[in-house]
Amino acid sequence: MTKPSVNTLLAIFSLLLGAGLPGQAAAEVCGAPATAIHQIQGSGPASPLTGQKVTVEGILTQDSRHPGGFGGFYLQQADAETDQNPATSEALFIYTRLGKGKPGQRLRLSGTVKEYHGLTELVDIRTLKVCGDAPLPAPIDVSLPWSQPPESLENMRVRFTGPLTVIDHYNLTVFGELTLAATDQVTPTEYLPPGKKAARQRQQNHQHRVVLDDGKAVRNPDPVPWPPAGLAHPNTVRAGDTVAGIEGVLDFRFGQWRVQPSSQPSFKRVNARPQPPARAPKPSYRVMTLNLENYFNGDGQGGGFPTARGAANRSAFQQQSQRLVAAILEPDPDILAVTEMENDGYGPHSALAELTRQLGADWAFIATPGRDGSDAIRNAVLYRSDRVIPIGDANRPDTGRASNLGRPPIAQVFHFPGHSHTVRVVVAHLKSKSCRNAHGADSDQNDGQGCFNHQRTQSAKAMLDWLNSLPPPEGFAGNLITGDLNSYAKEDPIQVLVDGGYTSLVHHFHPCDGERCNHHSYRYRGEKGSLDYALASGTLTPNVQNAQSWNINADEPRALGYGQAHGHSVRGPWRSSDHNPVITDLNFQTP
Repeated sequence: MTKPSVNTLLAIFSLLLGAGLPGQAAAEVCGAPATAIHQIQGSGPASPLTGQKVTVEGILTQDSRHPGGFGGFYLQQADAETDQNPATSEALFIYTRLGKGKPGQRLRLSGTVKEYHGLTELVDIRTLKVCGDAPLPAPIDVSLPWSQPPESLENMRVRFTGPLTVIDHYNLTVFGELTLAATDQVTPTEYLPPGKKAARQRQQNHQHRVVLDDGKAVRNPDPVPWPPAGLAHPNTVRAGDTVAGIEGVLDFRFGQWRVQPSSQPSFKRVNARPQPPARAPKPSYRVMTLNLENYFNGDGQGGGFPTARGAANRSAFQQQSQRLVAAILEPDPDILAVTEMENDGYGPHSALAELTRQLGADWAFIATPGRDGSDAIRNAVLYRSDRVIPIGDANRPDTGRASNLGRPPIAQVFHFPGHSHTVRVVVAHLKSKSCRNAHGADSDQNDGQGCFNHQRTQSAKAMLDWLNSLPPPEGFAGNLITGDLNSYAKEDPIQVLVDGGYTSLVHHFHPCDGERCNHHSYRYRGEKGSLDYALASGTLTPNVQNAQSWNINADEPRALGYGQAHGHSVRGPWRSSDHNPVITDLNFQTP
């Protein structure tokens, strides 16, 4: 039997009115006049009908009344009933526990218009009637950067026309989310000077994103929804990978635009796990820098967990150690500069002694007892005793401005057998960007550099003064400042060192801009850049053969980290820390 058209239903409704059908009953008649959804949505950020009672009729496109869902469903105007105005959305979220209706059915209902944290929805649903089956509205083709304002597509069916790039997976196992953009996004102050332009670029980065959600309002979803085959080694999803075939409802929750998919998208491994950088033929020498992400070994005898930082138990510490050892040994460095090492002395049970033992009999560490600062973590230097020779005692600042650093830098001169050259390796770890206890000049100046930039800048100046005060050793080729400086490349602390005659080696060999940035050491809230450096003084730079990051950590989900439930099966160097190591190769002329 042929189904009646909307016009036929309207005619029937008119006859019923003429017969004196009560107003309440008339409001429940399918096909009767109703408030158009685009009128409720309007063309602005909020509904012009907020607080009003309305009757609407549309097609249920996606249901979220399942356990753990959002407690409602999405209702969209049929394609033939739209206003053809691209500025107005044609869909609403219906917040209700009433169970009638399923996707592909036309519904008529009455409720109250509400703005809920930026999402236009109908609440207090009094009536809900199924009017029969109906074809789903065609999805609207969209792309990033947003091809039209997302507000005009709120709650509507959409289809992304091309693949999108994963830029953040911080909430992957917590809320089942992946943040996507057209391409990978670079921290603006990695290539732009701090200030208004960098702030505008950051705002633009954040505006042109969408979250691939899992349609649930639960924490710690099990199973983890992405990637489709499950998150485990080696089935990871790395930042830089792409997702295609994204189709679903465009939703707005928790301050972000997100797509609730109606079908399974496809994932493509674009950012493959890289092999360790090959070493140049001898007589090159390799210096590796790595933030250990809080290497704390309990009491050093198998107990003492949890500690102030780092692993919560011995099992997690063993995972951390196994991965760090792989991450260090596979690139085969001669000198290792580390940050976030537990500051617990140099005895046989210390964290530094334990890591040294795990690296093997050829490894040794530099000791500066009593001069490591008051922080829970310190910087340290380890080296291959069969390849390089430390010259003299290590230096840490004990006078002047640099002596006030909570994590004082350490400087050790090394001699390379077969050559007359010596190099001073300097390991520093500047104050983080966290705003805890920040005030005055150290508060966020809204120029893109975060909190404590003033302190980091003063620390960089103090470090230069200290290094300039150290006497040059015999055969001195120059200084190599390395470590976690907690500053992106164009920020003030790095520019202080650049102005002082130092070259950021990774940026020298692999320039970074907003379009292309192949080497980075850290990823934060969907943007990548360098916090970890190797900076050579002017006399040393000509002896640098190459410098690069090894992308084993920053692009991997934190859920695969040593302290996370999904990280137990991970082997090798992957997600051994939250920072990528920086590797510098030196090559000296034969004397």
